Amino acid sequence: MNNDIILEIKNLTKYYGDVLGVKELSLQLKKGEIFGFIGPNGAGKSTTIRSVMNLINKTEGQVFVEGKEFLKDDTEIKRMIGYLPSEVNLYDDLTVKGMLDYHESFYKKLAENSSKPKDIHARRKELVEVLQLDESKKIEDLSLGNLKKVGIILALMHQPKLLILDEPTSGLDPIMQNVFYDLLLEEKNKGTTIFYSTHILSEVSKICDRVGIIRGGKLIKVEEVDSLSDKNLTFVTIKSNQASDIVKELGVKVVSEEDNHVRFANSIPDDELIKKLSKYTIDKILIEEATLEDMFLHYYTEED
Repeated sequence: MNNDIILEIKNLTKYYGDVLGVKELSLQLKKGEIFGFIGPNGAGKSTTIRSVMNLINKTEGQVFVEGKEFLKDDTEIKRMIGYLPSEVNLYDDLTVKGMLDYHESFYKKLAENSSKPKDIHARRKELVEVLQLDESKKIEDLSLGNLKKVGIILALMHQPKLLILDEPTSGLDPIMQNVFYDLLLEEKNKGTTIFYSTHILSEVSKICDRVGIIRGGKLIKVEEVDSLSDKNLTFVTIKSNQASDIVKELGVKVVSEEDNHVRFANSIPDDELIKKLSKYTIDKILIEEATLEDMFLHYYTEED
């Protein structure tokens, strides 16, 4: 296996009875990258992550971490991973401090016996301060945002090699979201690999190096974020009595059409497009660069 690959998913398939969750998904994550895993709710993101974490049984497929198959009882690999589920469920009767103490106790002896011990308590204190979390409050009294902060600390405090995050910013206010992004970029700079599942496209453009697009349980595209944005795709809006003839000749995919207005996705170079349009009577034309959101919708709605 390539030493640059920390996580490899091979032909992952999960059915819930007759209902497909994810099908034949294969993916590799490189060490030190932030990989965005995007798709709307119900696309198969959480099923993929829960299967990777062995929280649900796979129908088929394998998961490898640093070349070793990740099986349900493999505590060695589990120590390498920090996991934040989309919904954080903890012991309601504990205080935040009690919850963090309990979690910290799992790793304290491991740290003491390691040749390169990690100061888990110091990292915990840093995270509590950065996220502005009150440790005296009981878990049951926390707001959704503060509960998510506890989940973030639990995922990061043992300084894992691999972070697996499922919709991590839900519940966080915009200011705290930016604090969280900074934390992840710090982790990346340390060499941590981050698998970042989200349906919020703006998050991907801010922090991710690569992105995988999932639709209907199938991985349909893996791309560098920069190259995804730089694809030769524009969106053209035309007002013309000959709009339908133009669309037919160009063979483009129509995004919207009303009266004499038509908007379509276009990958024809601008100079060639203008030449083709020159024989038509056009009242107005607008050529726009595709945003990341446009690119996502383009891939998400194109025919299989």
